[in-house]
Amino acid sequence: MSRSKNSVFTPRDFFDLSDRDQVGRVLRRLVVRQNLIKIGYGLYARSRVSTLTGRVMPEKSLPDLAKEALTRLGVQVVSSSFEQKYNRGTTTQVPTGRVIGVKGRVSRKIGYNGKYITLEHVA
Repeated sequence: MSRSKNSVFTPRDFFDLSDRDQVGRVLRRLVVRQNLIKIGYGLYARSRVSTLTGRVMPEKSLPDLAKEALTRLGVQVVSSSFEQKYNRGTTTQVPTGRVIGVKGRVSRKIGYNGKYITLEHVA
């Protein structure tokens, strides 16, 4: 995992190494050891220890992890309505990135430590 270019992993990535049960046990053990953080159902992200607080946090920001996870799940990620309004110049409010536009139906919660991404259906 440390040599992988990806920051988000699914259990399916490891099924060539062993069966579903053992992969699940190993992923749970890596979460307990704080090598990974669980960011959603079947979604794990690489973690690191913060130099400021000493807490375990993901390697990348939450919006970046969510976009990578959705792309890996086969969901098309597009600009949200907030980003579109900002880019058109109709608003001066800078989007936070916590709202991600998607095409198609997605019913997932992606986040960690009580902070979650909102998915917005964009036509």
